Amino acid sequence: MISVISTVDSAARDTGTMAPSLYQRIRMVLTRELLVTLALGQILSVLICAISLTSKYLADDFHANTPVFQSFLNYILLFLVYTTTLAVRQGEDNLLAILKERWWKYIILGIIDIEANYLLLKAYHYTTLASVQLLDCFVIPVVLLLSWFFLLVRYKAVHFFSMGLSFLGIGCMIGADIMLGRQEGIVGIGDQKMFGDLLVLGGATLYGISNVCEEFIVKNLSHVEFLGMLGLFGSFFSGFQLAITEHKELLKVSWDWQIGLLYVGFSAFMFGLYSFMPVVMKRTSATLVNLSLLTADLYSLFCGFFLFHYKFSGLYLLSFFFIILGLLLYSTSSTYVAQDPRVYKQFKNTDSHSMISCLQLNSVVMEPSVTYTSLCPEIENELPVRIV
Repeated sequence: MISVISTVDSAARDTGTMAPSLYQRIRMVLTRELLVTLALGQILSVLICAISLTSKYLADDFHANTPVFQSFLNYILLFLVYTTTLAVRQGEDNLLAILKERWWKYIILGIIDIEANYLLLKAYHYTTLASVQLLDCFVIPVVLLLSWFFLLVRYKAVHFFSMGLSFLGIGCMIGADIMLGRQEGIVGIGDQKMFGDLLVLGGATLYGISNVCEEFIVKNLSHVEFLGMLGLFGSFFSGFQLAITEHKELLKVSWDWQIGLLYVGFSAFMFGLYSFMPVVMKRTSATLVNLSLLTADLYSLFCGFFLFHYKFSGLYLLSFFFIILGLLLYSTSSTYVAQDPRVYKQFKNTDSHSMISCLQLNSVVMEPSVTYTSLCPEIENELPVRIV
């Protein structure tokens, strides 16, 4: 078993280094890289806000109940851009080479991603907007647990406290939503609402699995490989599901240039989200990305003030403050990853002979390395970490 042993730096102890002041800690935390990364996370939130708005117009104004078709258009775009890129590559990064090594793993990942989109979009027909916003946060503990056990990410107390602040922000937003009487999307009560809540929890769980797999692939393989294989299997299986479940719904759609423009806009925003998220995730982690996405609901509310005449509450601003504060606090201390080759070699299907040699070399000569995922420089008086 891997155990983490914290040791005090003798040089710092001998020189009597003082703990940095609050101002110094803030200066060290608010680096350019951190601010850029947080800004990138907010771009993802804006894209999700745009996806929500186009979906709302399609559902409410044009009565288009086509969640699978909307996802299918995105997977087709991924296929045309990234799968074709893999097809023209040479060597081990070629499409055929990847399929030969890992085809069945990407089939599972593609199905997980398709059904995550489907369950969450379908849930809006059964439960309230407030319930969806609250229960969708379930993706964060799912990502946290999967990252701990499968990616070997280790967190500190400050990370859990910052997550609590972000959840507090979501609580403020939902409280304002309920007080203003803006519960939307209610088509039934009792069993129907419970069914909708279960759909959200199922979708959030699948999203968590997909996000952790995405983090692993983009950091250890390639984001082009991830998006290309997702486009290949996502377009195939979503097209199959579309032909079975939504062909009648497509016939009911009143096609004109307006609804066509909404479908094009939705597909473009989804494609931008899928293409941009691996870039942000490679800089940070699936956990921080999902914390950043908590502000997407707030952006949707702010747009609703102008487009749908929602009422304003000061709790919305308080909610935004808590979420941003949680993101900043999360970044004040680094997480770290104990890179056990028995875990990190599995996805690449390393042959048994190479695996045994790697483990023997690691046990005799080296310790498993530690990769810090900090967005800011390590503070000098923090205890160094050694893996044994």
